[in-house]
Amino acid sequence: MLTSLKTILRNRELRNKLVFTIFIISVFRLLAHIPLPGVDLEAFRQLFQQSEFLNLLNLFSGGALSNFSIVALGLNPYINASIVLQLLMMIFPALEKMAKEDRDGQRKIGQYTRLLTVPLALVQSIGIYFLLRNQGIISFSSWAKLSLMCLTLTTGSILLIWLGELINNHGVGNGISVIIFAGIVSGMSVSFIQTLLVQTGQDLINLVLFLVIAVAIIVGIIVVNEAQRIVPIQYAQRIRGRKIYGMQLTHLPLKLNQAGVMPIIFALSLLLLPNMAANFLSNAPLGWVSRAAQATASMLNNQLIYGFLYFLLVVGFTYFYTAVQFNPQEIAENLQKQGGFIPGIRPGRATTRFLNNIVTRITLVGAVFLGLVAILPMLIPRFTGITTFTMGGTGILIVVSVIVETSKQLESMLVMRDYDGFLK
Repeated sequence: MLTSLKTILRNRELRNKLVFTIFIISVFRLLAHIPLPGVDLEAFRQLFQQSEFLNLLNLFSGGALSNFSIVALGLNPYINASIVLQLLMMIFPALEKMAKEDRDGQRKIGQYTRLLTVPLALVQSIGIYFLLRNQGIISFSSWAKLSLMCLTLTTGSILLIWLGELINNHGVGNGISVIIFAGIVSGMSVSFIQTLLVQTGQDLINLVLFLVIAVAIIVGIIVVNEAQRIVPIQYAQRIRGRKIYGMQLTHLPLKLNQAGVMPIIFALSLLLLPNMAANFLSNAPLGWVSRAAQATASMLNNQLIYGFLYFLLVVGFTYFYTAVQFNPQEIAENLQKQGGFIPGIRPGRATTRFLNNIVTRITLVGAVFLGLVAILPMLIPRFTGITTFTMGGTGILIVVSVIVETSKQLESMLVMRDYDGFLK
C-alpha cells in the first residue's frame, strides 16, 4: 500500500488528480457549515435525533442537513431522480435501449437525471419547510422568504452535482459517491471518538467487543462485495477462410451482491412513509382514522417489529433489484448467438434455468447479509451496550464500497501508466 502511494505521489498527473479531489471535498465541507438564516439550530438538532427520516436524508446529504446548511438537501434529489429513471427504464424499453447503446445514450440519461433533479429538489425543500414550520423550528412564514429558502436549497443540490462532475472529469473516484463518502466519514469520526472517550473510562470489555465487531463488519462487507460465482463459458469452433477460431474458455462472473446499497434505501424509504403518515393522521377528526394511525405508529415504534419488517423488506428488495439488473434469458440468448455455452448445459432455456438457479441461491446470501447490515444499529447496543455510536450499517457499507472502488481505480491508473511507459 505504501509503495502504491509513493508511486501515485511521484506521478504528476495522479498527484494532481488527488489534490484536486481533496480540494473539492474541502469546498463541500465548507459549504456544509454555512447555515441558512431563520432556523433554530438547537431545536432542529433535537428533532434530528428523534427522526429516522431526517437521519436518512442527512446520510445522503453528506452530513450537511444536520447543520441545515445551504447544501442541506445534498444529493438526495439526484439519487431519487436516478431511482425514478431506473424504474422508468423498466416501463419504457426505449429508455433502457438508450442507456445500453453507447456513450451518447448514457449521456442523455445523465442529462434527464439532472433535469429531473430540479423539480424533485424543489418539492423536497418545500416538504422540509412545512415539516420544520409545524415543529416551530422555522420562524418565518412569508412567501418571499420561503421562495428564497427553496431556491437556495435547490441551487445547493445542483452545485453538489456539479462538484461531483468535476471530480469525475478531473479527480479520482466517482464524484457523487466521494461527496457522500466525505460527509459520512466526517460524522462517523466524531461519533467514533465520542464512543472511545466515553467507553474508555467506563467499560473496556464492551469497547473491545465493539471494535472487534466493527472490524468484522468491515471485513464482511469487503468479502461480500468482492465475492463472485464463476460460471465457465466455452465457445464452439468457427471456420473463417482457412483459419479456425473457437474452443475458447472464459467465464461469466456473478457477484454475490449485485444490488449494492439500493435495497436498504428502498426498504427504509418504504418504512418511513407509513410512519410519517401515521404521525400526521394521529390527530385526525375521524376517530377510526386516528386510532388506526396511533396503532400503526405504536407498532413501528416497537424495535423488534420494526427490525423484523426492515430485514424482510431489504431481502425482498435485494431480489427485486437483482432481477432488474440481471436478466438470465438475455444472457442465454447472447451466448447462443455468439456460439457460447456452459459446459454440460444445453443452450437456450436450460441455460436460462441454470443461471436463474445460481443467481437465486447466491442472492439469498447477499440479501441476508444486507439485511443484517441494515439492522446493525439495533444489534450493536444489545451486544455491546454502546449507544453513543450512531452511525448505521448503511453508512459503513457506503464508506467501505467507495474506498474499495476508488482503490481499484487508482490501481488501474497505475497499470495504465506502467504500460504507457513500457510502450514509450
